[in-house]
Amino acid sequence: MVLLSSSPSLSITSPNYRYSPSRRLCLCPISATHVVTPHHIDKSSLTISETSSEDQLWAAARLRVRSFNEFKPSTFGIQDHKRYLAEREFEALKERIAGKRTGFNRVSCLNASLPLSQLLSLPNDDLCAQCKFIENGEDRVVVGTLDVNQCMSLPDEITGMKPEGIEGQFARGYLSNVCVANELHRNGLGYDLVAKSKAVAQKWGLTDLYVHVAVNNEPAKQLYMKSGFVYENDEPAWQARFLDRPRRLLLWLGLPGNQNW
Repeated sequence: MVLLSSSPSLSITSPNYRYSPSRRLCLCPISATHVVTPHHIDKSSLTISETSSEDQLWAAARLRVRSFNEFKPSTFGIQDHKRYLAEREFEALKERIAGKRTGFNRVSCLNASLPLSQLLSLPNDDLCAQCKFIENGEDRVVVGTLDVNQCMSLPDEITGMKPEGIEGQFARGYLSNVCVANELHRNGLGYDLVAKSKAVAQKWGLTDLYVHVAVNNEPAKQLYMKSGFVYENDEPAWQARFLDRPRRLLLWLGLPGNQNW
């Protein structure tokens, strides 16, 4: 479930919710080779923080839809479909954060944002139009997002093995829905988000952190491994075929306080 790294992949991980492909709407997963011209930013005005603000959660949901899927602009009804997908993720995200989703002990949404004024020189205004919110009277744009999940496992994903037993219910965590706006790749935002997620996980008392990544997503694997994750397991081929997606790897990171760290 991913993104901004030093390479042009659109998303660093895969979403832990699945969009049903539609031939009529020409919706498909974004490939790891999708290339855009990077836009360099001034990080002095970058903020990365946990949020439960509905404006920010809505902006994060919109960023996830545009990051994890590719749409043909000329397709009839595509804007309505994008909004439907964003509304579905927005409501699910609110439920996860509020503790209303079975299997999730605790969930936090981390958003990276920049002032709108810094992004006005982008070639098009799609990112600013879709992912804008207002904070303390300032127009800002969500440019990266991820979820930190305290749980035994994520739906339809390989389960981590550490820590073992009942402790896994409280000390195991997963990153999911990690993405950075494709216009802003190669600014190190993916590394910044992952670093912040480690701090949140430690604050919660987690000892083991996991992330799933597609086997063919080299930029994502590079990001996570440079951030300290190592290989633990991989998804059976039959499961990937059944879920109609690239096979996943499961990467593990031991956090300070972990005896094996």
